[in-house]
Amino acid sequence: MLIIGCDYHPGFQQIAWVDTETGESGERRLAHPGEAEPFYRELKQQNMAVRVGMEASGHSRWFERLLRFLLVEAAQVTVRSQPEWRSTFFHLAMRRGRKIAKVAMARKLAVHLYWMWRQGRDYGQLRKLGSHAGEPGNRHGAQ
Repeated sequence: MLIIGCDYHPGFQQIAWVDTETGESGERRLAHPGEAEPFYRELKQQNMAVRVGMEASGHSRWFERLLRFLLVEAAQVTVRSQPEWRSTFFHLAMRRGRKIAKVAMARKLAVHLYWMWRQGRDYGQLRKLGSHAGEPGNRHGAQ
């Protein structure tokens, strides 16, 4: 997994990175958007597991838009490949519209990713455990 720390400035990003598998690390300065956007898109194309932490000085709109776009794309792939997510998406789309349903599914994916990271589980473990909300005898969630 690649962990990237990013100090965001209006004209550039100063990043430091470490590869947790190989132990390699380094620093790099990326100009906006000429170097930064291709750098992050290349990571996406290589299907690398990446975590990005950001210290922003209030000028992070471009980076936030890119992350939002990637999250919505990931949610659309999940909706296409997971039947339970697909049914939830179509239910929301019928009630609220497709655009709102896309954003809602992206938020749901973000919450799932957060809890996977927080509990140290992978997606297979999360699917196996599932949600026990609303089941009798689970007043305080799955134990």
